[in-house]
Amino acid sequence: MRTVLPPNATLVPPQAALAFRGVLFDTYQWQQEVFDGSHRTFEMLRRPDTVQVIAVRDDSVVLLRERQPGGPWYHSLPGGRHDRADESEQDAARRELLEETGLTFADWRLLDVRQPHTKIEHFVYVFLASGFDRAFPPAPDDGERISTRFVDLRTLKEVAAGPDARGIPERLLDRVDTVAELLALPSYPA
Repeated sequence: MRTVLPPNATLVPPQAALAFRGVLFDTYQWQQEVFDGSHRTFEMLRRPDTVQVIAVRDDSVVLLRERQPGGPWYHSLPGGRHDRADESEQDAARRELLEETGLTFADWRLLDVRQPHTKIEHFVYVFLASGFDRAFPPAPDDGERISTRFVDLRTLKEVAAGPDARGIPERLLDRVDTVAELLALPSYPA
């Protein structure tokens, strides 16, 4: 259940018809009047939203090294699809963090929401988790190979700028130089 949208979000129009249902992406089409008064077929994709978690334990941040079938190893933050209708974005973030790392945290705050591509109705929600609670054995999906490590903020920023990083929110991390500054970031929208 989507509860937060960024300003100027681009959504599939209500009059759009489903043209193709895929495993991950659905394609919608609709007739749109263009500037000369004629009509053209427009298309837009829709996919489940994504949640990411910047999890802080003491003065370290959780960083994953992961691999999915058919792809190379890469670095990322814990997170994944928000594809369950009965959970909020934060519920999805908690679930993904627990599945991938086995870690639970008491304090949660939404830091950012962005739409990476305006032709895709897909939003990325970035949460900050602090107040480490407990550790359980991780239970990643069968299509994931994940190792978890704790790194300092400088290392996370270096990895985020590297060629094997996926989706780590550099523009958010560029705003801070210390974990204390990260923890002091305001909630979204700021």
